[in-house]
Amino acid sequence: MAFGGFERGHAPGQPMAEINVTPLVDVMLVLLVIFIITAPLLARALKLDLPQAEAPPAAVTPQTIQLTIDAAGGLRWNAEPVDGEALAGRLAQAAQATPQPELHVGADKAARYEYVAAVLAAAQKAGLKQIGFVTEPPPAAKSAGP
Repeated sequence: MAFGGFERGHAPGQPMAEINVTPLVDVMLVLLVIFIITAPLLARALKLDLPQAEAPPAAVTPQTIQLTIDAAGGLRWNAEPVDGEALAGRLAQAAQATPQPELHVGADKAARYEYVAAVLAAAQKAGLKQIGFVTEPPPAAKSAGP
């Protein structure tokens, strides 16, 4: 805070009554430019090569539902073809069972994410709590021959 002024007629010990907002405006403009530059970067998705997981395969029990999604979006309930409308009914019926079965979702590599997301949304809407993803184990390391 400045304690002096340049105006004549004021006593030399009177504080200056004006606030200098120039530094505040400078800082705000710099922050605005930074946000304008970084905002589009937050909206873009990055392509990632996800690592393969080495986990033991889940045990298939009678209470396990195998739901597979092919590349075209076709659904199979325990190897039996099923359409989207019948899937909602089957998921609701499975959610009412006691104990609630596990849903193992396996999707083709070429399947679009929207198919997988629709199945997960339907399972969540039906009330299923135990949902897992089926993946392929990584290829075994080739042993060195003689």
